[in-house]
Amino acid sequence: MSNSSSISHFLLLALADTRQLQLLHFCLFLGISLAALLGNGLIISAVACGHHLHTPMFFFLLNLALSDLGSICTTVPKAMHNSLWDTSTISYTGCAAQVFLIFFFLATEFYLLTIMCYDRYVSICKPLHYGTLLGSRACVHMAAAAWASAFLNALLQTANTFSLPFCKGNALGQFFCEIPQMLKLSCSKSYLRLFGLIALSVCLGLGCFVFIVFSYVQIFRAVLRIPSEQGRHKAFSTCLPHLAVVPLFLSTGTFSYLKPPSMSSPSLDLSLSVLYSVVPPALNPLIYSLRNQELKAAVRRLVTGCFQEH
Repeated sequence: MSNSSSISHFLLLALADTRQLQLLHFCLFLGISLAALLGNGLIISAVACGHHLHTPMFFFLLNLALSDLGSICTTVPKAMHNSLWDTSTISYTGCAAQVFLIFFFLATEFYLLTIMCYDRYVSICKPLHYGTLLGSRACVHMAAAAWASAFLNALLQTANTFSLPFCKGNALGQFFCEIPQMLKLSCSKSYLRLFGLIALSVCLGLGCFVFIVFSYVQIFRAVLRIPSEQGRHKAFSTCLPHLAVVPLFLSTGTFSYLKPPSMSSPSLDLSLSVLYSVVPPALNPLIYSLRNQELKAAVRRLVTGCFQEH
């Protein structure tokens, strides 16, 4: 029987058995991370430099890009390092940092997606009140609340997880330190405290989900009342990127954390973790930029200006 005080490191899941497949996974993760860094970096630069993009929608999109960069930089570099150097270890403190950071950035992304849904709701359903309800101060306060509440939630979840004794070894069935995998190593009977914190996160998530569903019901009702087909198409086009991102992120992340242990398997756990922690940061910039002409034009001007300077 060992506990957390005697564990100096954890063993992460090896993504492949052969050296060739390890290098293939390294190249795959390298490509995904470069795409995420490039895409989110361009969005951040375009919004920061383009004064005509200093609107609530693009302000929240900039915050979303920052959270995407944070989440992919938390998980992928360590996985790439392990694949390249044929190792699987991560230190105890490194694992704690990874648990905190991934929960922090993913929770922030969830809250930001909820705020972006509110932005679309006010823009379409209450356009005359848009400047009042989503002024610059209100936007800063909402973004700060998203980051702060995610920080507090992540801190509580990490402190709770690493206060539990680990007596079932130190091998994690995941390529990064994830709370559900950490709990599998614990032999603690502190179910009440654990259930309380998980219930708090679930209630917050459920509240956000209900708000998103309610908002889109109101949005669709308002859009269908728009007389012109062009107006309906324009309104729908501003919502489609959000509708493409939210279901994938919510369904995979929620199922990964709340699925019963009987449904757990290495391949399923790995697939779900990639879908909610690696794929969205790489796809979000593409999804949001493809449907937004202003953002595409700003990115094009930014890239053209960089090439002209050199």
